[in-house]
Amino acid sequence: PQRIQMLSVQPDTKPKGCAGCSRKIKDRYLLKALDKYWHEDCLKCACCDCRLGEVGSTLYTKANLILCRRDYLRLFGVTGNCAACSKLIPAFEMVMRAKENVYHLDCFACQLCNQRFCVGDKFFLKNNMILCQTDYEEGLMKEGYAPQVR
Repeated sequence: PQRIQMLSVQPDTKPKGCAGCSRKIKDRYLLKALDKYWHEDCLKCACCDCRLGEVGSTLYTKANLILCRRDYLRLFGVTGNCAACSKLIPAFEMVMRAKENVYHLDCFACQLCNQRFCVGDKFFLKNNMILCQTDYEEGLMKEGYAPQVR
């Protein structure tokens, strides 16, 4: 990712030229990215047209395109499959990880009782299954731990 800086235009300096439209930047603020200066309206994602200065402090470039994070990942990111439902996870989607397993946020739940986990909750990975503390401890008490997925 490339950094985007928002800078105040100093009134006593000569106006800089915009890399997007080639006109002079007379606004109160300008953006600096890719070692060039831009009007806030001119630094946009080539796919979705969002104003990059508004969606974050980074942009991505590939194949002569200037892109927001979401479109960069959608076009060039690595997709994978959810360890719980086996469906595809788009590269731009937020995920949960447990060791080498990756999960949709909605699929990250105890695979016995379906309890969803919140940030900071304790969970266990046993035989490649995500378990809540209760189901994990119950399984440990049973001889020959082999839970059946409901």
